[in-house]
Amino acid sequence: MTAHPRSSLEAANDEYVRRHPGERPERQPVQSFIEGAQHFRADTIPSIRERALDALARFAPDGDSLARAMVFNGRERAFADEVHRRVARKLEVEPVEDYRIDFEDGFGAQPSVVEDVEVERCADATVAAMRAGALPPTFGIRVKPLTRELAARSLQTTDLFVQTVLAGSGGTLPASFIVTLAKVTVTEQVAYLAHHLEMMEKRLGLSEGTLRIEIMVEAPRAVMGWDGRCPLPSWVDAARGRLVAASLGTYDYTAAIGITAAHQRQRHPACEHARLVMQVALAGTGVRVSDGSTAILPAEPIERVHDAWRLHHGDVKHALKLGIYSGWDLHPAQLISRYAAIYAFYVSGLEAASRRLADFLDALGGGDAPRDIADDVATGQALLNFLLRAIACGAADRAAIASLTGIRAELLDGRPFRDVLTA
Repeated sequence: MTAHPRSSLEAANDEYVRRHPGERPERQPVQSFIEGAQHFRADTIPSIRERALDALARFAPDGDSLARAMVFNGRERAFADEVHRRVARKLEVEPVEDYRIDFEDGFGAQPSVVEDVEVERCADATVAAMRAGALPPTFGIRVKPLTRELAARSLQTTDLFVQTVLAGSGGTLPASFIVTLAKVTVTEQVAYLAHHLEMMEKRLGLSEGTLRIEIMVEAPRAVMGWDGRCPLPSWVDAARGRLVAASLGTYDYTAAIGITAAHQRQRHPACEHARLVMQVALAGTGVRVSDGSTAILPAEPIERVHDAWRLHHGDVKHALKLGIYSGWDLHPAQLISRYAAIYAFYVSGLEAASRRLADFLDALGGGDAPRDIADDVATGQALLNFLLRAIACGAADRAAIASLTGIRAELLDGRPFRDVLTA
């Protein structure tokens, strides 16, 4: 018998809701720091903190020098001292939000026995860092792609790292542990890794969903498959709930489509296209889109540091305007330009966004406050998201936002906009 149209409609609506759960409730990192495995030590994060604070003290010791180094616009300059204060505080308290030990490009091609030794050393260092409370909120490893040549090596690295950490820590992994899979080209690679991680959890007695996945969008086939469609939605399905992020691999991607090294950059139109496709494909799925890295590093002398900062600051600011709130960093001093861009973006817009949200909520409640913008619920959600992200990354204080918006502080915890409306 043919299904009743209403039943088909209900099934389709249910399937849409299943595929689009919205943003994940947990905190989303605004940056990921990645280094070759050979550089990782138990004190890596404290070392990054000290190097970043030293660079801030030497090359941008106050708000005015920071604003000049990053080329703040007129409105941002008015908040330069506050931005500088918040950047310094962030570097002191939580310099890195997400860290990845890299066993792929950053590690290079090594004999298998050498990689095994390095995996065990990094796992032991991870355990030591866990005991010292020296890991960031999100942490993980990047492994080689699951190609014909490298799949076995990739899975061996994953297994050995996880098992060694569990053995050394008494059965505990770092919080929010992620396995980043490089250079994904086909759906089966994501599906196989998801299945492998599921079997690992069962074998090692881990809770379901402990081992999560991030994919690197570095190959043209990750943006457009052979059938002319974007494969990313099918990769979300293949990960079976484990996929938490998709990150653009700027330089592999641009090289793969024939762009020469001199023109490989974050704001190249090819990267713009890839980012927009990623955003559209993953919107509402709960998979975070992360930008790539800026390869020009802030190395001395001071003129080169400031030049590199301006480039990186511009890349981060551009991504924020596009609605991409996370990206990759390669050098401790890049944390200064990243947080400067993030905090200037939020701090300079907090008052306007708060008042606009307050006016919208007043209008919904039947108030008669004059409005010069006719906002709808979707815009209200976007305004709330802006404020919640500002609070999460340290650009704003919960109590101050509560005062500006009239929303009770306990409601500013990442909950959906409908909960705020109901309250």
